[in-house]
Amino acid sequence: MEFCSKYRKYQVLQIIISTVFILGSSLAGSTLAEYHQNMVEYKAINCRKHSAVLTDFGAVGDGKTSNTKAFAEAIKKLSKYAPDGGAQLIVPAGKWLTGSFNLTSHFTLFLHKDAVLLASQDEDEWPLLTPLPSYGGVRENAVFGRPGGLIFASNVTDVIITGNNGTVDGQGAVWWEKFNEKKLKKLERPYLIEIMYSDQVQISNITLINSPQWHVHPIYSSNLWIQGVTILAPVDVPNTDGINPDSCTNVIIEDCYIVSGDDCIAVKSGLDQYGIKVGMPMKQLVIRRITCISPKSAAIALGSEMSGGIEDVRIEDITAINTESAVRVKTAVGRGGYVKDIFVRRMTLKTMKYVFWMIGSYSSHADEGYDPKALPEITNINFRDIAADNVTIPGKLEGLGEGNPFTGICISNVTMTLAEKHKEPAWNCTDVSGVSSNVTPMPCAALPKKSMDCPFPEDKLPIEKVRLQTCSATS
Repeated sequence: MEFCSKYRKYQVLQIIISTVFILGSSLAGSTLAEYHQNMVEYKAINCRKHSAVLTDFGAVGDGKTSNTKAFAEAIKKLSKYAPDGGAQLIVPAGKWLTGSFNLTSHFTLFLHKDAVLLASQDEDEWPLLTPLPSYGGVRENAVFGRPGGLIFASNVTDVIITGNNGTVDGQGAVWWEKFNEKKLKKLERPYLIEIMYSDQVQISNITLINSPQWHVHPIYSSNLWIQGVTILAPVDVPNTDGINPDSCTNVIIEDCYIVSGDDCIAVKSGLDQYGIKVGMPMKQLVIRRITCISPKSAAIALGSEMSGGIEDVRIEDITAINTESAVRVKTAVGRGGYVKDIFVRRMTLKTMKYVFWMIGSYSSHADEGYDPKALPEITNINFRDIAADNVTIPGKLEGLGEGNPFTGICISNVTMTLAEKHKEPAWNCTDVSGVSSNVTPMPCAALPKKSMDCPFPEDKLPIEKVRLQTCSATS
């Protein structure tokens, strides 16, 4: 009997152990499966050794609680990992209200697909910055300074802003209304993302909507990747530019979809005497596979703020729909600087006011201190392989006047179908010179026929040779 009793106890113990093992294995498998289910892979210039979630720092994703301090605390604590493989901050699903916050080096901000960053409409949550030296305060009040970006970085290296298409919502309507009614305390509207004096920056796989002003503004920086970004703003709200690279070197903008009330992409390098003094050109820029809708502005604008110079820009595979103009060059007497070595190919354009639009009389200036003798140089501008339907004005090309033409314009293999209510003449050209080949409707006399294809560089810029790594994040 004693043996039977001990045996029964042994059987019960075996059952308990087996049950615990099975349950444990099941739970572990479930946890592992859940982990893999929540793991997202993404391409990045660098992966991170350390990781944290925004809620670890007291953030609340209810769309009402301010998380400005939580972002600041998280980034401050994660910055200590910069020398040890860097860190990533994961923003999980939720609505995260926040004011402006600063990024740090060797850092990744990762937005979950159901994460929404909501830009605070409280002006006090946007610290003021000093005016941009290449603009002399024209874009902000020179006395009070200017608000920076919601997501801001200055003097950093190796920074990534990415996700699996999470959203940054600028909540711009209140800002637009206050600006129009001159009720802003700080006189100017902020950007959504601004990067300054930085190197190796990636912005990818996110959605940006309704910025108070420009959506993405990298300035005085180098080695920038902007990829797979969706930007949406009302088409009737001005100054909601999509991406404005400004006095940067070695930049690629690709695979983006942009709807804007202003230029989808505007390439800049400072204004008048201030841009001339700073002297930082925008150069080595690749723009490709972009879709743009902007009824009142350009798919891609070069200028008018180009006083530091714009050169070596390569634009290809562009789709523009219901957009005012394709690639527009705009400048003015007093700008100085240059726009040169511009190469454009393979554009598909539907319902356009202008296809080719260059203007040398863009009248706005920083202030009365500009030099009227500072003449910009516009030369070696090349277009090829373009198909455009429902066009109102094929070409309007106007140089600086008074014997100061835009030179070296080349247009080849272009077919434009005119809108029912198109303008006559189809082309209007003054103070320009160049050549054309196989262009319909026939260009103006300033662009005589020459059997040729306009050039497009076959070499690759340094930014195109970088291979991205496969990284992962869980949320």
